[in-house]
Amino acid sequence: MGRVSTARERLVQATIDLIWTGSYGAVSVDAICEHAKVKKGSFYHFFKSKDDLVIAALEAHWEGRKPTLDELFAPSHPPLERLRRYFENVFRRQSDMALKFGRPPGCLYGKVGVEVGGDSEIGKTVQRIMAAYVAYYESALADAAADGIPIVDVPGKARALFAYMEGVLTQARIQDDHEIMKNLGKSAFQFLGIDYVKAA
Repeated sequence: MGRVSTARERLVQATIDLIWTGSYGAVSVDAICEHAKVKKGSFYHFFKSKDDLVIAALEAHWEGRKPTLDELFAPSHPPLERLRRYFENVFRRQSDMALKFGRPPGCLYGKVGVEVGGDSEIGKTVQRIMAAYVAYYESALADAAADGIPIVDVPGKARALFAYMEGVLTQARIQDDHEIMKNLGKSAFQFLGIDYVKAA
């Protein structure tokens, strides 16, 4: 039986790593192939263009992230507990990746989205994935409101809370300091006007 090629998966992971450490615009097909240890001819066997690969990388990253989000935001956890555990998870992940990459990487989708705009296929992919993130927030906030927590305009609060998190991740990358995210959850609860301790 022949050896199964992992070239496609290596190209996808190389794209994720290089965008996180650099940027969409600065990453070339040659750099991706070199990082993945894949010949350029093999790249075009799997993908028509760099943009096609970037979309595949965004989708693959999202599919890899979803199981964790599904568990963190599972209805079996109290609504505010879901948010608290999620923000703690964000801090841990960014801290771990700061060790791997040498600095906090920030949000993969946000980095790409800022560069490409919303009208391209990449931009539409970014918007769809980010909307799915907001839906997790909204589900937790809606359940919290149903439990009597005074949260008004749940959809608006969910969007604002996600935007706040994106801003903190960006600042951590700009200042090269993942500790900025240490109180991410506490500050998010303050934004909502909720006592952070009561969420535990």
